[in-house]
This record gives sequence, C-alpha cells and structure tokens, in this order.
Amino acid sequence: MNAQDLHPGSLCDVAGLAVGHHTRSDRPTGCSVVLCPQGVVCGVDQRGGAPGTRETDLLRSENTVERVHAVLLTGGSAFGLDAAGGVMRWLDEHGHGIAVGPARVPIVPAAVLFDLWVGDAAIRPTADDGYAACRAASSTAPAQGSVGAGAGATVGKLFGAERAMKGGIGSASIRLGAFTVAALVAVNAVGDVLGADGQVLAGARGDGGDGGDGGDGGGRPIRTTERLFAGEGPMQIMAGMATTIGVVATDALLSKAQANKLAALAQHGLSRAVDPITVHDGDTLFALATGSTGRSGDLSALGAMAAEAVARAIRNAVRAAAAI
Repeated sequence: MNAQDLHPGSLCDVAGLAVGHHTRSDRPTGCSVVLCPQGVVCGVDQRGGAPGTRETDLLRSENTVERVHAVLLTGGSAFGLDAAGGVMRWLDEHGHGIAVGPARVPIVPAAVLFDLWVGDAAIRPTADDGYAACRAASSTAPAQGSVGAGAGATVGKLFGAERAMKGGIGSASIRLGAFTVAALVAVNAVGDVLGADGQVLAGARGDGGDGGDGGDGGGRPIRTTERLFAGEGPMQIMAGMATTIGVVATDALLSKAQANKLAALAQHGLSRAVDPITVHDGDTLFALATGSTGRSGDLSALGAMAAEAVARAIRNAVRAAAAI
C-alpha cells in the first residue's frame, strides 16, 4: 500500500497526547496506549453486544472522576485487561494520577478485542506489555496496520474465520478552523470494511466460484451483506468474537458530559466504514478533550469531524495491515 493511499493525520495531531504500541513477538497480539499524563476530560460510548472494558462506569457524566491519564486498547479478550496494570505502574512511577490521600491513583480506562484464534490463545498481553507500550509512546505519528492492539485483528468473519482478512489499527485527523479532531481505531469487525466509495477494502473472501482462487478460501473480498440478502446464511457466531475499539480526541474545551456525547457521535463513523455491524461486535469508543485551545467548540461540528476521523482511521487500518 502506498503512503498516498492512506488518509492523513494521526491522533498525535491533538497536542498533549502520545501513542505507544507494543506488539508481542510470539503471537500476533499486542496493545496500544494513549498517554495523557497531565489528565484530560474523557467520555465513552459503548454500543456493541459483547464489550470487554475497564473503568468505564466512572466516565458516566454523573460520576465524580473528571479526568483520565491514559486509555488502553488491547488484544487478548478479557485476559488483555491485565495490560492496564502495566500502564498504571508506568504512570505511578512517573508521579501521575489523582491525588487521593497519601497516594496518586492513575485512571486508565481500557477496552479489549478478541484475537485469541490467531496463534496460541494462551499468549495474551500482560502488564509488562502495557508498560512497554508506555515506554514506546511518542507524540509523533504512530505506526499503523498490524501493530499493537491491531496485530491480531481480522475483519469479514460472518462466513467463518477461515474466510476473514486482516484488520489492524489506524489513525487519522481532521482540522476545521481552530479545532482538531483525530481518531485511533483498532479494527476487528465481523463485517467488511468499506471505502468512501462503498467498495469493499477488506472483508469476507470468496471460496471458489466467487471470483476467488479456486476454492481454498483465499479469494478476493465479497460483499457480505449482498450474500446475506441473497440467502447465504452466516455461520454460528460466538459472542465477543469481534470488537472495533478506539479513541477520538479533540483540542476543544469540553465537559465530561460533552465528551460522552462526542464519543456517541463518533460511533457514526463505524456505520460508514463497516458493514454490517452486528450484535457480536462489542464496539467501544472513548473520547478525550484536552482543551488546549482554551475554546469551546460546537459539538455538532466536532461530532461530524469525529465520525469522519473514525471512518478514515478504520480504512487506514486495513490499508496498512500485513498478512499473517
């Protein structure tokens, strides 16, 4: 894939954020961290039917904690939540967190995706992997594709994992006037990933007679929804087998309630770039508002930017992905 095929920008275009990936060498899995150790306002929107998350209840608008110090995206299904402990350890060692009596407690929300069927399922991201991702964090544009939380991601699984294609992690940003909105998304969907023109970029592959390669499942991507409407039924899908998770961020000044709404508006980017979205996707998006511009933005405009940034990041993820 040529660099010009990728949408421009990254989450790090929002000043004050750093992104770090850690990819395990013994299995395609890993984790990605967004560091904001100074503490930024955070919201979340969780719409999927099989989520795996940590510290999301405290992000509700009525609850007292206003700021977080990092957000973790990780593979490994629920086991991968252990990686958040390593992010907390790194933040604690560097003196970051909410002052609570004699201690500082770092706040690290996290979301996981299911990648356990790629390689040895006993190998999952650990606290040491989360710590390594923090050590690798940088404010320069992060790598995309088959790295970090996207290392074991796949898309197009409605007709079985053997007909899926690689997903990955992608990023993109949009600037409008004084404000920047950006996204970092790990794409592990049941459905296909579509380009802006509606064509399939990555998804379920043909298995012979489908414009494929003679029946071994290595064909070109097909349009899953068209096959469903034509009567080709899906396989029996396990709950939690896929999740697209991500972070959107802006330099606008937002309250926590507004950050929660920004995360909800950003979810529309999934419906632009993933088809179909199913009950088996545990999709979760976090929203960070650094407020570095010192200005409040129009939430409708910011939400439109966030949805588009998410769609572009999803497309970047599969365009940059490498085959396993």
